[in-house]
Amino acid sequence: MRHNFGAGPCILPQEVFKQASAAVLDFKDGLSILEISHRSPEFDGVVEETVKLVKELLNVPSGYSVLLLQGGASLQFSMVPQNLLPEGGTAAYLDSGVWASKAIKEVKHFGKAHVVASSKDANYTFIPKDYVIPEDSAYFHYTSNNTIYGTELFELPVTKVPVVCDMSSDIMSREIDVAKYDIIYAGAQKNIGPAGLTLVIIKDEILGKTGRSIPSMLDYKSHIDGGSMYNTPPVFSIYTAMLNLRWLKSKGGVAEMEKENIAKARALYAEIDRNPLFKGACAVEDRSRMNVCFVMEDPELEKPFAKYADENGFEGLKGHRSVGGFRASMYNALPITSVHALIDLMQSFEEKHKK
Repeated sequence: MRHNFGAGPCILPQEVFKQASAAVLDFKDGLSILEISHRSPEFDGVVEETVKLVKELLNVPSGYSVLLLQGGASLQFSMVPQNLLPEGGTAAYLDSGVWASKAIKEVKHFGKAHVVASSKDANYTFIPKDYVIPEDSAYFHYTSNNTIYGTELFELPVTKVPVVCDMSSDIMSREIDVAKYDIIYAGAQKNIGPAGLTLVIIKDEILGKTGRSIPSMLDYKSHIDGGSMYNTPPVFSIYTAMLNLRWLKSKGGVAEMEKENIAKARALYAEIDRNPLFKGACAVEDRSRMNVCFVMEDPELEKPFAKYADENGFEGLKGHRSVGGFRASMYNALPITSVHALIDLMQSFEEKHKK
């Protein structure tokens, strides 16, 4: 058995893989999910159930639309300012990592980005705090979880400015109050389903205020009016996401998943802090539950531990090149048994290298 701690495409439950693979062969009357019409009543039902599950699992209030789009979070870096930022306007951004930085770069095509705070000088090892969000900002944008650096922002800053959040890597992992946000967007490939789908939750009343002419494909209103089918949707990605959200609901929903994620993170961080061979890579108060980043106290042991992990069935532990060391990504479907197996591995490696 291999334990998948990869940070990219998410680990999915085995039952979801089995159901999705069966639908590839026969979704309805011998037709594959890959070949059915996206305008068919059967696929309409898939979209409707997926949207319903998102609303139910996240307690989405009335007045919000749930969109199933394409282009990943990277396209949202442009769509957000294009739809919310008036010509010559300014939006506030928190720079807490590479993806936040990429989002900031896209604003210049539509207006100005005011960076309220940044931890770039410290290689993004902490979440900036005690910053001021100008009240005349068109909106405030932040990234809730930074997969590369292993930091996560759990408390939304108090502001009267509309709030936009990139939740690509921690959505569905913990309870949130959607009513505090005007737009939430997330690439699906961490906790929702396979790559190719982007979830957007948007407060309807925030749209149509920029005075800007927006191309139809980049206009949220087009996708709301089209029921997420303004153009051909990513059929298989949506279908698999529906199966995964069903699984999440059967597990007790987001509240129960949050309990499991807290337990997984606490167990692994406790071992990192106890084991003399390892140390955490970011500020303790900002540690992510989804992406646990750590390094060796002795850099000479990094390659031996990586080899030891691979030989013992561990996948995806190598840290991002900008941080180095190791990264254990623990998305929803990763069982806590895999976390305990990693802890056992770290302890056995410690025994082998005791001085």
